[in-house]
Amino acid sequence: MSKTTIPRAAVRGTAAGVIFMAFFGTLWAGIGIRGMQGWGFLVFIILSLLIGVLLFIGAIALIKKSSTLSNEVIKKDTEQWRKKNIWFGIIFSLEGLLIAMASFICASTNHLNLFVPVMALIVGAHFFPLASLFQVPTYYITGTFLCLLATLVMLTFPVKTIINDHHIMIWWVSVGFGSALILWGTGVIVCFRGFRLLSMVQNAADNGKSS
Repeated sequence: MSKTTIPRAAVRGTAAGVIFMAFFGTLWAGIGIRGMQGWGFLVFIILSLLIGVLLFIGAIALIKKSSTLSNEVIKKDTEQWRKKNIWFGIIFSLEGLLIAMASFICASTNHLNLFVPVMALIVGAHFFPLASLFQVPTYYITGTFLCLLATLVMLTFPVKTIINDHHIMIWWVSVGFGSALILWGTGVIVCFRGFRLLSMVQNAADNGKSS
């Protein structure tokens, strides 16, 4: 893809990725907040929502700025995006199915504490095919970090602890907030990638005017 032929869909697809990271990062932060069992609830809620909203604003800015880009897409590109969307739906559905199965197994075997780290493993694993599908190498790093986080927490951290007579669910807090930071960080990187695409178009347009 050349600098002068970056379609609107490419930037808006990037914006959709940022929204995805903002939303699910905030959900993971919610798991961490729940694990705190009410300790620092208001502070963590405000911070989590603030980060999610800032990322969402960045995504909206990308969408608005992309309105000046060409919306012309050749038939081959249209077919490729159709196939990518189908595969995304399959991957996302499989992820949801595996999470539902993990929830049922953990609950039925009385190992509900395992559910959050196991869910992080599933979410992390689903980033690997997405990285290849959408050609976003950052997703490989995201998936690796999520899987490593869940594994290290299960191997090294206690499930629960008590601090000043306050019960803390260590696994939920560590995996929840850790996953949120990973997803938010990915969202920031993807957002900058979108603005870089816009900058490439602007630079190409400026060069065209000066030549």
